[in-house]
Amino acid sequence: MKIYALIPAGGKGKRSGAAIPKQYIKFGGKELIAYTLGVFQKSKYINEIIVACDPAYFSLITSLKSRFRISKLKKIVAGGEERQDSVYNCLKEVAGKKDDLVVVHDAARPLLPIKTLDNAILTAIRKGNSLVCIKARDTLIKGEEDVEEYVNRNKVYYVQTPQIFRYSDLLSAMKKAYDDKFIGTDESMLVKRLGIRINIVEGSAFNFKVTTHEDLELFRKLIK
Repeated sequence: MKIYALIPAGGKGKRSGAAIPKQYIKFGGKELIAYTLGVFQKSKYINEIIVACDPAYFSLITSLKSRFRISKLKKIVAGGEERQDSVYNCLKEVAGKKDDLVVVHDAARPLLPIKTLDNAILTAIRKGNSLVCIKARDTLIKGEEDVEEYVNRNKVYYVQTPQIFRYSDLLSAMKKAYDDKFIGTDESMLVKRLGIRINIVEGSAFNFKVTTHEDLELFRKLIK
C-alpha cells in the first residue's frame, strides 16, 4: 500500500487581508506552506506529496522542496477554480492502486500534530477512510441579529483536514460529482454521496486553518 498526500494550495487568501496568499507568507523566515509540508515529510506513513497551486508559485514551491528538504514532494500541479478542482488535479497525478490511500490536507493548516495525522492514517488503513474533526464544545445557536434557537451540540463536529480515503473511492466520488455538476466544500461530502460511511477521528485545536488576519497573528505567536 502507498499513501499519497494531496495539498491544495491554490487559494487566494483574500480573507486574511494580506498582499499575497497566506500560504506563502513568511513566519520566522519560513513560508507557511513549508510548515505544512514538513509535517507530511516527517510522517513515516506518507510516501509521496503532490501540491496544487497557482503556476506563478511553482518556482517557489520547488525552492521550498530544496531549502527544507521535502524529498517526498514529487509533483506540483496547477490549482483549479475551486478547491475541488485543485484536489482533482492532484488526484489525476496519482498512479495509485485501488486500496492505496489518499490524504487531503489544507495548505493553511500548518500546525497539524504528527500524532493526529498518523492516527487518522491508521484508522483509514483499518476502516477505509477517516475524517479529522473536533467535537463542538461551546453553546451553539442559530440566528442572525438575535437568537432564534439553541442547537444540540452532542452530535456536532467542526470538520478539519486531513481527510483520508481509498484512492478508488475518492476517484469515483470526484467523477460522480463532476457528472452531477456538484461542488462540495470538502472531500468527505463527495465520498458520502456514494453511500460510504465516513469514520470520524479526533482532531486538534492546534490544527486550525489560517484564514483571517487574527489567525495569522495567532500562528505567529504559536510558532514563537
